[in-house]
Amino acid sequence: MTAPAPGQVPAPPPPSRGGRWIQQWDPEDETFWNRTGEKVARRNLLFSVLSEHIGFSVWTMWSVLVLFMGPEYGLSPADKFLLTSVVTLVGAVVRVPYTFAVAVFGGRNWTIVSAALLLVPTVAAFTVMEPGTSFSTFLLVGLLAGIGGGNFASSMTNINAFFPLRKKGWALGLNAGGGNIGVPVIQLVALAIIGASGGPRALLGLYIPLIVVAAVLAALYMDNLASVRNDTGAAKDAARDAHTWIMSFLYIGTFGSFIGYSFAFGQVLQNQFDRTPLEAAYVTFIGPLLGSLIRPVGGWLADRYGGSRITLWNFAGMGVATGVLIVASLQKSLVLFTVAFVVLFVLTGLGNGSTYKMIPGIFQAKALARGLSGEEAAAYGRRLSGASMGLIGAVGALGGVGINLAFRQSFLSYGSGTGAFVAFLAFYAVCLVVTRAVYLRRPARPAATTAVAEEKPQLSYAEV
Repeated sequence: MTAPAPGQVPAPPPPSRGGRWIQQWDPEDETFWNRTGEKVARRNLLFSVLSEHIGFSVWTMWSVLVLFMGPEYGLSPADKFLLTSVVTLVGAVVRVPYTFAVAVFGGRNWTIVSAALLLVPTVAAFTVMEPGTSFSTFLLVGLLAGIGGGNFASSMTNINAFFPLRKKGWALGLNAGGGNIGVPVIQLVALAIIGASGGPRALLGLYIPLIVVAAVLAALYMDNLASVRNDTGAAKDAARDAHTWIMSFLYIGTFGSFIGYSFAFGQVLQNQFDRTPLEAAYVTFIGPLLGSLIRPVGGWLADRYGGSRITLWNFAGMGVATGVLIVASLQKSLVLFTVAFVVLFVLTGLGNGSTYKMIPGIFQAKALARGLSGEEAAAYGRRLSGASMGLIGAVGALGGVGINLAFRQSFLSYGSGTGAFVAFLAFYAVCLVVTRAVYLRRPARPAATTAVAEEKPQLSYAEV
């Protein structure tokens, strides 16, 4: 994604694109930001959150639907874990094209389209949700639900362009947190429906008009930025940059854990602790709810203390919580297991906020290291961070696939999730080491370059 040079008026978008377009946008200019930019950015953030929120609900609706699907549906626990794995996989893959759709169609225009597309999996699930439907049909409909995961990528790319670097941690954290909260909301709604003796079709029917409302509000109140353009060179540069893949790996540990556990938590309670659907629903929403609400705090802490520092300590905490889960699992302690799982959810939310804040900071640091400054450095950072976010978001979401497959294999092999938790603990340890080695260890600076470095302000990775 690229922005015009300072003072340059960007060419108007092709007439065929339609929609409301803002021709000049420079959030790093404090006068512009205080006078008009902040108000416009916040308005777009609000309606972006709404659409992304419903997208997350549609994406994760199968984490709820499988709780409704009793013996009469003929699905084993392994079948259900496979179903949620497929849904998660599609949600991860579509994040890449969704990222670049913002620059092709405009952020507002694509929000309208992506919101409207959520009708397809919701109506399809409403149609087939009944005993006697084949497992292959459920898998196919689950594939359609995966498109809800793409809304996150396009929303984050769009909002990243609206806000200045100093506000990105807060803005991206709030945008993502508001979207993530779609997971516990659909679980809470399902709890109310179960309590009222409703069924899965009642849940799905409730979301159909909400999707229409989100698309209409995006059309009425959002804007497109003409300065955001697809830059194939930026995409290639981001894919070649090692930091894109390192951050993808770390995001597997944070967001991959959040979305994977969101799909799996209720099933683990049902299969390992013999909870009924209603009993499982009473607690499954708590973890995703707190993890979503805390995500903006992770972004704010990263703005204040540095994303890499917060991420490092966060992985340490996730390791401790996972260790407690292993103990609780072996001792068959439902209370300890539930508390530790909720704490782990909270830490995934904090880590989601801190890792995403690191992305623009890393590329800003690279710009300064190349000798760029001012708007030139900011444009370089926006160009590569915007291009990398889709890849990082997609690869990170694949962690959810791995978590559900790990639980499936653990239950098949051991009859519990303990084996999966041991694997997760090892992974978090590796994430901690990578964060420390790449972003917090300060390399020795050659004496010959010290004078040059002192003349040129640098941003170390420890500050991102």
